[in-house]
Amino acid sequence: MITFKSSNVNLTMKAHFKKYTLNFKQPSGTSRGVYTTREVWFVFLSEGSITGIGECAPLPDLSIESPRAMSSKLLQVCEEIAYFRNLPEELQNWPSIRFGLETALLDLKNGGHQLLFPSAFTLGEQGIPINGLIWMGTPNFMKQQIRTKLDAGYRCIKMKIGAIDFETEFNLLKEIRKEFSLEEITLRVDANGAYSYETALENLKRLSDLQIHSIEQPIEAGRWEEMARLCEESPVPVALDEELIGVFNPKEMTQIARQVHPAYFILKPSLHGGLSGCEKWIELANQHHIGWWVTSALESNIGLNAIAQWTFQQNITTEQGLGTGQLYTNNFDSPLQIERDQLWHKPSIDWNLKFLKDEEQD
Repeated sequence: MITFKSSNVNLTMKAHFKKYTLNFKQPSGTSRGVYTTREVWFVFLSEGSITGIGECAPLPDLSIESPRAMSSKLLQVCEEIAYFRNLPEELQNWPSIRFGLETALLDLKNGGHQLLFPSAFTLGEQGIPINGLIWMGTPNFMKQQIRTKLDAGYRCIKMKIGAIDFETEFNLLKEIRKEFSLEEITLRVDANGAYSYETALENLKRLSDLQIHSIEQPIEAGRWEEMARLCEESPVPVALDEELIGVFNPKEMTQIARQVHPAYFILKPSLHGGLSGCEKWIELANQHHIGWWVTSALESNIGLNAIAQWTFQQNITTEQGLGTGQLYTNNFDSPLQIERDQLWHKPSIDWNLKFLKDEEQD
């Protein structure tokens, strides 16, 4: 863990940040590669004895931010915290930093206890329904994950596809559908842009026989005309994920909603402009009758906690992608707990951030 500090011209607020490496319990595969570690940065905003913490977690080769440039940009933000606090739109091209700053400010405002949006969720009275995520890997590994999730009581399974041959992936999904009906288990798939237009349409026709709920990003982002045709022709509802990354101009956002008009938006605050950016996408979705749900982007429990609390406030009606807190060996102990297919916030469980708050450099 590396700590960076800065002085700043703001007389009441102090800011610094730290880099932290999360270690996966086991390699986690996507069509873009396999993750074994995950670098994140934490922003600390202090006024008097109160400190708010926010997480900045860009994804390599996916975020518009370069992880190599994060430390220098965060140093600038901390040096000029008064400026960026008042003009967060200046961080438009740094969505994970904007998310980190937003959530650190909210944490600071509410006393520095990681309680950003008090609700029935933070009181432990209601949980958030979540999907069970199946990572790519060997057929046996994927089958083992599926069985574990089903045995745990998940009613919505999301499987990443596109890294191994389609026939194997199709047969894995077919096995689930043989055992569980549409009413018992919802099946989602995420291709991460792995297919060509022609291949995607052919695969989707076959997947429709399995009553697949939706497919995320079947073709690569930026091909709006092909994606629009696919959304119109596909027998499986299409959800946009990577397509939304780096799109902050209101005209372009509206164009995606009107021209491409997917069935769903997949919203990730660390990638799509922070909480404020996702709220703009939700507004567009509601205007154009597009469904949506929220997914974490492999943040630690600090970022996941902020996303979950905000998500609960959005009148959600379907399973969210917020089950990634158990991926790491060195995540932070938190009130977030998964029971069956729901994420809960248990007020009786304390945060353990002592190691993170230790300002001594390693």
